[in-house]
Amino acid sequence: MRRQPTIAHSDLLPIGAEKSKQVRAMFDSISGRYDLVNRLISLGLDGRWRGRCVRALGLPASSIIADIACGTGDFCNLLESTGYRSIGLDFSIGMLRARTTRSPCVQADASNMPLATASVDGITCGFALRNFSDLEQAFLEMARVTRAGGRISLLDASLPKRAIFRAGHNLYFNRLVPVIGAAFSDRSAYQYLPKSVGYLPEPEKLRIMLERAGFDVDGHIFPTFGAIQIISATRT
Repeated sequence: MRRQPTIAHSDLLPIGAEKSKQVRAMFDSISGRYDLVNRLISLGLDGRWRGRCVRALGLPASSIIADIACGTGDFCNLLESTGYRSIGLDFSIGMLRARTTRSPCVQADASNMPLATASVDGITCGFALRNFSDLEQAFLEMARVTRAGGRISLLDASLPKRAIFRAGHNLYFNRLVPVIGAAFSDRSAYQYLPKSVGYLPEPEKLRIMLERAGFDVDGHIFPTFGAIQIISATRT
């Protein structure tokens, strides 16, 4: 029997240690069909977004890239096919057990990565910033493990600025995504995921947080009518 996630149905989002506990349980429970549902709810665009994210790295071939919150390994596979060497880290053991990548992967918290200082050339992270319990500490850890001159490229959801696009986004993300999740995986998890965008700071605050951690942000784009954001930066 599939273990149910413990994310509450309340509009109040968990924080701190409780958030970590609930998020890990949720991703453990949906790992088996996570990739399938991702393809469905993104209308097949998630691969294109990851491609743009990887291209934003702009690092030489054979660079070592750590993919944080690697899930089942989509980013790792893309990084390898692009000519990089990848390492995956994820908080959820369920996701790692369902992985499809041959890249080395380890269970780890983004706020305390088991990587040596300045040991990687770059970092990718897809749709996970809002799931970190301490985003500022995660950025500090990214800065610690990335060599000077290295690059990070971060992909996550966003909210469209234009009213017409925001209305359509809200209808799809908050109403239809939970229905798709219920049909193919777990309704409560896919009710939580749209709400979790509320964890994300405004774009300007994200830039400030990254700069304080030790990065020079040189790119922040919003594809798909502003429903997605990709942030690229260099370790100073």
